[in-house]
Amino acid sequence: MLIIGIAGGTGSGKTTVVNQIVDELPEGEVTVISQDSYYKETSHLSYEERVKINFDHPRAIDFALLCKHLEQLRAGEAIQQPVYSFVKHNRTSDVVITQPRKVVIVEGILILTHPEIRELFDIKIFVHADSDERLIRRLKRDIAERGRDLEEVLGRYQNTLKPMHQQFIEPTKEFADLIIPNNRFNNVAIEIVRTIINQRLV
Repeated sequence: MLIIGIAGGTGSGKTTVVNQIVDELPEGEVTVISQDSYYKETSHLSYEERVKINFDHPRAIDFALLCKHLEQLRAGEAIQQPVYSFVKHNRTSDVVITQPRKVVIVEGILILTHPEIRELFDIKIFVHADSDERLIRRLKRDIAERGRDLEEVLGRYQNTLKPMHQQFIEPTKEFADLIIPNNRFNNVAIEIVRTIINQRLV
């Protein structure tokens, strides 16, 4: 099994890179796990309290569960991946049964901040994008898909996203085996990743 970690700031285009890699690989041999599924369970808090959580800080992520699940997959066991609601700011009661595959891709802004998780990655990738571009993408996504308004998104960006990016996410570039610019010049980097994966799949 090949486990690949793909990190980068919010709106950097991690999902686009993941899709570019997956689209060229044999169907049924790749599974993608999102860090967003592993936000900590917060049923003990009121909705008002959950809204105030800093979701861009590493302590918001249940890394212990993510680590356990990756180890189970590597051991050939299926996992029950949590399902998270960005509207309720909490896990739902649903789970996704995820089977082990030859390639497991884990994507998320904070996945390279955790030493144990980093050790489980065979390849560590950081997707880089200009901060203005990331903000624009975040605005579009949160308003269209997560029911946020403009003032809420901008406030969160200024107060948490930007400082958390500078404190926790940007420094994890140093752990990356490959830094991919999310622009029209990233094709070579994507092709390198595909080549490595295909060599391991043989």
